[in-house]
Amino acid sequence: MTSPLLSVRDLTVSFRGGAEEAVRGVSFDLARGDVLGLVGESGSGKSLTALAVLGLPPGGARVSGSVRLDGTELVGAPSRELDRVRGRRIAMVFQDPLSAFTPVYRIGEQLAEAVRVHTPVPKAKAAERAVELLDLVGIPEPRRRAEAFPHEFSGGMRQRAMIAMAIAHDPDVLLADEPTTALDVTVQAQVLDVLRTAREATGAALLLVSHDLGVIAGTADRVAVMYAGRLVESAPVDALFARPAMPYTLGLLGAVPRPGAPLVPLPGTPPEPGARPEGCPFAPRCPLATDECRRHEPELTPFAGGGPGRAVACWRAEDVVDRTPVEIFRPPAAPAPAATPASGSPAAPTATPATGSPAAPAAASPSAPEAVLTVRSLTRTFPLRAPGLLRRRTGTVYAVDGVDLDLRAGRTLGLVGESGAGKSTTLDAILSLSAPESGTVDVLGRRTGSLDRAGRRALRGDVQIVFQDPMSSLDPRLPVADLIAEGPRAQGLGAAETDARVRELTGLVGLDPVRDLGRFPHEFSGGQRQRIGIARALAVRPRLLLLDEPVSALDVSVRAGVLDLLGRLRDRFGFASLLVSHDLAVVRHMADDLAVMYLGATVERGPAAEVFARPRHPYTRALLAAAPVPDPPAERARAARRVLLAGDPPSPTGRVEGCRFRSRCPLYAVLPAGDRRRCAAEAPSGADGVACHYPERRED
Repeated sequence: MTSPLLSVRDLTVSFRGGAEEAVRGVSFDLARGDVLGLVGESGSGKSLTALAVLGLPPGGARVSGSVRLDGTELVGAPSRELDRVRGRRIAMVFQDPLSAFTPVYRIGEQLAEAVRVHTPVPKAKAAERAVELLDLVGIPEPRRRAEAFPHEFSGGMRQRAMIAMAIAHDPDVLLADEPTTALDVTVQAQVLDVLRTAREATGAALLLVSHDLGVIAGTADRVAVMYAGRLVESAPVDALFARPAMPYTLGLLGAVPRPGAPLVPLPGTPPEPGARPEGCPFAPRCPLATDECRRHEPELTPFAGGGPGRAVACWRAEDVVDRTPVEIFRPPAAPAPAATPASGSPAAPTATPATGSPAAPAAASPSAPEAVLTVRSLTRTFPLRAPGLLRRRTGTVYAVDGVDLDLRAGRTLGLVGESGAGKSTTLDAILSLSAPESGTVDVLGRRTGSLDRAGRRALRGDVQIVFQDPMSSLDPRLPVADLIAEGPRAQGLGAAETDARVRELTGLVGLDPVRDLGRFPHEFSGGQRQRIGIARALAVRPRLLLLDEPVSALDVSVRAGVLDLLGRLRDRFGFASLLVSHDLAVVRHMADDLAVMYLGATVERGPAAEVFARPRHPYTRALLAAAPVPDPPAERARAARRVLLAGDPPSPTGRVEGCRFRSRCPLYAVLPAGDRRRCAAEAPSGADGVACHYPERRED
């Protein structure tokens, strides 16, 4: 057998003089061309493992064990020797490329510098190599883009430029630390395609760190699962997704929203490095834990019952294989809906399809739920100003330019689209309850443009929002009790009733009314802070809840708990919700209806199940095709016929004549010349719920 290209043995990273071990005895091998996916919750040690392999642990860390690159030991090697290896033989793609690039130097200059570090070539030749690298990773107009600064690149372009820097010397090993985090599904698909191209061009092995199991399913050959600093399961990708043998792995898979499967939140939270329990660290969260599990921590050993190449650290592995997350974790049953929700709307509304006409709200039938939100032809612009003292206006940014939405009581409307599509600006225009720049917004039957100050104040309690970052929306100086009570107090609710409502909501969102009400936001985890934000929003009994990426910053396990909570609370209180998210799996799980935005306008809308099953707009089809699913065989089949969207959306600083999507539309490229002329000259009306002249045609 040939020796592995990268061999990691008993890698340990500790802090405080060895008292806290954040990575504990990690071992794995990588052969040339291999892709190993490293998964687990935040704090499990994934990124720290990658940094330790590269010889870049954080300050104060102590690294022990062995990391051999093609037989050369890296742990304990002199800095000069590590400098010769980093970038040339082993390179890293960081999670946040904006912080990894120097903001005051042009992208081309930084790539050229990376080339010259290991290859003594003239500056002109290094600059030419930088352009070649940008072209290789799919940056349009690479020669011109090489002159741009990092802040002038979009998030996806910065990540592609970071990959270009990593492959500048055709390294043997690539380490990618969450390379697609916070990216849109279309940009994510582009970045993964670039990583695949780079790996094929260099023959490098790839260690892919990610919490996105869909990304891992479509990219990795093998998967290693980390928990509390250790590997707890490793297997070929197909085997691990089909028959996990560790309860933690099964819990991670159950927490991913997928069609036709219940969402199973993973209970509890991971232990801190200095506070791990005796025995198996997962035992406090594991329904199968026995006394042996609590006394003795299992080692990672081969597991014959799970197929070849399997290893698992679990005393109960035989009892896990071939069981489902529901069978192991048994999520609690949803509470019965309240007989009369505070909002006055039905607790279990009758489902009705969204209207297809953008011109006016559909007339409600006697059995149809009440219209909570109706938006027609909404427009929102911002001035574009020149730098300098005078700040002269030089143009206009058309952030929202023709949005149509319909939302009825008790239902959830998903609003999806790439970054810059205008989703959050649409939420802001609705939340302001003021006259829009153009178009109309009706909230609970009242037109916001005709509201005076008193009318807006009266309506304010019926519209609340849950923000993407709960920490920035919670006053750090106030305890939880005061944060939740602010709304009811502002509405004039009595002290006793306010206190009762605060305690009720604290319990409903999964916090302890006795222990947690006196604590401050910084004392909670991210998922707990989001639960506080939800309780705060519901304290005034709103009838419309706006959700702005409410789970995008959360781990997959925490995300499942928050989504499950939102669903149960909606059933209990009967509010309607407008959900903005770039995660299509979350939208598919939560939404009854769907609206798709592109370049400030709604391009398709309808019942969510119908749109997901039969998307009619080419942009909707591209979004759905780009979204990864946690099923390796399905991902490989989809990848073989997937058509990636080219480039980025046009600049919103000018209105596009005709169809605004045509510059990236796969269908437009194959239409006859006469039909293309119509797309270029005439904007689709969207009268039937889809803004496309040829919704029944397909690009393949």
